[in-house]
Amino acid sequence: MSKTILIVDDSFSLRHTLAIALKASGYEVVEAVDGLDGLAKLDGRKFNLIISDVNMPNLDGISFVKQAKALPNYRFTPVIMLTTEVDQAKVAEGKAAGARAWVVKPFQPPALLEAVAELVQP
Repeated sequence: MSKTILIVDDSFSLRHTLAIALKASGYEVVEAVDGLDGLAKLDGRKFNLIISDVNMPNLDGISFVKQAKALPNYRFTPVIMLTTEVDQAKVAEGKAAGARAWVVKPFQPPALLEAVAELVQP
């Protein structure tokens, strides 16, 4: 059974690029256009990993992670923040919210896939 990853990002092109790389590596992908959409997708199904942007309309990534981690089914789901944000205070805020990794855009797909493989739950 393949692993399922939720991508939460307001950029269609980034979601599309990331989905192609993940699907080529055997993962199933669910896409969300912002944090609110991401929360709506957390409907009880199993996600092995969440990849989220930080700066998004409607609900930013850090607020999304805080709310996702408050849901019992997703408390232990690992999160990678994939963002242009490099401010160390923002990185610390993301890690405090529950993010396990912080990857800065633009990213190299092989490096991101390596981080994904390390965090995906069995």
